[in-house]
Amino acid sequence: MRILLVGVSCVGKSTIGKLLAEKLGYKFFDFDFEVEKRMGEHISSIKNRTLSEHGYREEVKHILRDILSEHKDDIVIAMPPSGLFHNYYAIIKKHPDVLTIALKDKAKNIVERLTFYDDESKPIYNVVNEDNKHLYYEDVKKDIEYFGRTYNKAKMQFNLNGMNANDSADALIQVIKQYIEKHDLMKSTNDD
Repeated sequence: MRILLVGVSCVGKSTIGKLLAEKLGYKFFDFDFEVEKRMGEHISSIKNRTLSEHGYREEVKHILRDILSEHKDDIVIAMPPSGLFHNYYAIIKKHPDVLTIALKDKAKNIVERLTFYDDESKPIYNVVNEDNKHLYYEDVKKDIEYFGRTYNKAKMQFNLNGMNANDSADALIQVIKQYIEKHDLMKSTNDD
């Protein structure tokens, strides 16, 4: 099975995705990491060169196509927040076997997990504090609303409800198993 995780920044796509892949015995891909590795430059450089988010997605969408072409089974891919925007979604639609899962959580829970990176993709620490947390909360709420419309395209919605990454991965495995059982049953019923 090929699983693709989407969600707003810091919802837990990479952390949960790694755990999910590990627990299932799958290979894990962090799309942003793959972009930097395969393009040989930092995301910030690519974005500066392409001048817009749309231009950036056009420039790197082939990487998603390549990953899906190179790996026909047993992978988990953590996508950026725009993971179901047209540039990527056009590729995903060509692979109906890919299980797209939108990870969701409340803004207050996401703010507690916020991580920032510099232009060279190195973590920046001590950015969020009690004095500025409310500002990030508002930004996360806007991201949830903005990107959330595209997450309705995902085959599954999974609400983390503030769970830690390990518990989320375990719960997600159970939900995926239920999804597979339901759809296999539907498929066998339609085949009759």
